[in-house]
Amino acid sequence: MDLTLAHWMYLAGTIIIIMTMLFRQNVVVPSILVTFLVGWIFTGSFTVGLQTIFTASLVAAGELFNIFLIIAIMTALLHSLKSLGSDEQMITPFQRVMKNGHISFWVIIFVTYAISLFFWPTPAVPLVGALLIPVAIRAGLPPIGSAIAISLAGQGMALSSDYVIQIAPTLTATAAGVDVASVADKGFILSIVTGLVAITLAYLFLRKHIQKPSNEHLVAWENSEGNAMGSDDNTTTETGGRSKYSLLFAILVPSTFLVIIIYMVLAKFSESIPSLEGGAGAALIGGASVILLIAASFFKNTRTSLANVSDNLVKGFLFAFKAMGPVIPIAGFFFIGSGEFSGRILGSESSPSFLFDLILAGQQFIPESAFIAGFVILLMGMITGLDGSGFSGLPLVGALSGALGETVGVDVSTLAAIGQIGSIWVGGGTLIAWSSLVAVAGFAKVPVMELVRKSFLPVLLGLIIATIFGLIIF
Repeated sequence: MDLTLAHWMYLAGTIIIIMTMLFRQNVVVPSILVTFLVGWIFTGSFTVGLQTIFTASLVAAGELFNIFLIIAIMTALLHSLKSLGSDEQMITPFQRVMKNGHISFWVIIFVTYAISLFFWPTPAVPLVGALLIPVAIRAGLPPIGSAIAISLAGQGMALSSDYVIQIAPTLTATAAGVDVASVADKGFILSIVTGLVAITLAYLFLRKHIQKPSNEHLVAWENSEGNAMGSDDNTTTETGGRSKYSLLFAILVPSTFLVIIIYMVLAKFSESIPSLEGGAGAALIGGASVILLIAASFFKNTRTSLANVSDNLVKGFLFAFKAMGPVIPIAGFFFIGSGEFSGRILGSESSPSFLFDLILAGQQFIPESAFIAGFVILLMGMITGLDGSGFSGLPLVGALSGALGETVGVDVSTLAAIGQIGSIWVGGGTLIAWSSLVAVAGFAKVPVMELVRKSFLPVLLGLIIATIFGLIIF
C-alpha cells in the first residue's frame, strides 16, 4: 500500500518516543509535538495541527476518565480508613504469624499483593513497610528480602494485572481495539505466572541469607542509616488516630471486596448470574467503595462527615491526575494511529489507521511467527517501561498488538497482555531505580541499585516463561 508523509511522521514520532524513554526522559513533550506534526501534515493545515494537540488529549481523556474516577474513589476510601486507623488494623493479624524469616517473606508477599490489588502498590508500600518490615527483620528476614517481597508482589504481580481496578488492561485494550475483559483475564494469568517464577527464584536466592529470629537484627537495622536513593522523600506515612470503629471497618472493607470478587468469579463461570461486561466489575468495586467511604466518614465524625467525604474525594482526584495525567497526551498520540479514534481526533471523515498501515506495509519483513511476535511485543513493553511508570507505554504496546496480531495471525488480546506485563513489571517498580522502587528501598533501608540487581534475573526469567506460556496456552 502507499504510505503518505503523515504515515512516516507517525513512525518517526513513535521512534522518537521510544528513544526518549531509553534515555530515561519524560515523553509528554515529544508526544505533544509529534501529535501536532502528524495533524499538520495529514490535514495540510497548521491551524488544524494545533487543534489536534487539544483534540487528541480530549479524546484520550474521554476514553480514560473511568480510570481516573476509580483511582480517585479508591484513594479517597484509603484516606478515610487511615483516619479511623482501620488500615493498620487490617494488617495486625499477620504480624502474629511471622515467627521466622521464611514465613515472614511469604506473609509480606500475600499482604502486599492483596492490598496492591485493591489499592495499588502506592499505599501498600508505606503500610507494609512501616508495620511488617520491622517484624520480618526481627524474625530473621534480611532487609533486602523484605524489599524484594514487596516490590515483586506489589509493583510486579499485582500492578501488572491490575485485575480489580482494571486501569492497565483498559489502557492496553482500548489502544488495541479489543475487549477489556479478554486482556484483563490473560494479563491476570500471565502476571501470576511471572510472579510465581520471579518470587520463587528470589526466595531460593535469599534462603541461605535468612537467619534465626533475634532482636539484634532489628536493632542493627534501626541503627543503619540506609542509602536508598531518594528515601527521605518517600518514608513518610500518613497516620490517623485509632477510632473505636477501626476494627469494624478493618473487617467490613475486606469482607465487602471479597464478596464482590466472589460474585465476579461466579458471574464469569456461572450461567445463573448475569456476567459483568467491560468495566462493570470496576464500576461495582467503585460504587461499593463510595458507600464504604461515606460510612467510614460518618462513623469517624458525624458532624464533619459531609465535608470529610468531599475532602477525601478531592485528595483522590488530585492523586489520580498526578499519577495518570501524563498518560493523556501520550495516549492521545497513539490513539491517532488507531482507525477507531483518528477520525475524531483529526476532524476528518476518513479514519486513517497509521500504525496498522505501517505494519501492513512492512509485513514482508516480519516473520510470521507467533513466538517472534510475542517476544517483540514483550521487548517493546519492557523498553516503554524504562520511563519508570509502566503505564505510559501501554497505549503503544496496545496499538502495536492490534496492528501486529492481525498480520501474523496471533490473538491480539494475548499480545496486548504480554506487552502489558512487560511494561509494568519493568517500569512499575521492580527493575527501574527511578520508579516507585525508591520508596520500597527507602522503607527497607537498602540501596535501590542492589534491589534492582537482585530482582533482575528472577523478573527476566519470569517474563520469558510467562510469554512462552501465554503463546502456547492462549
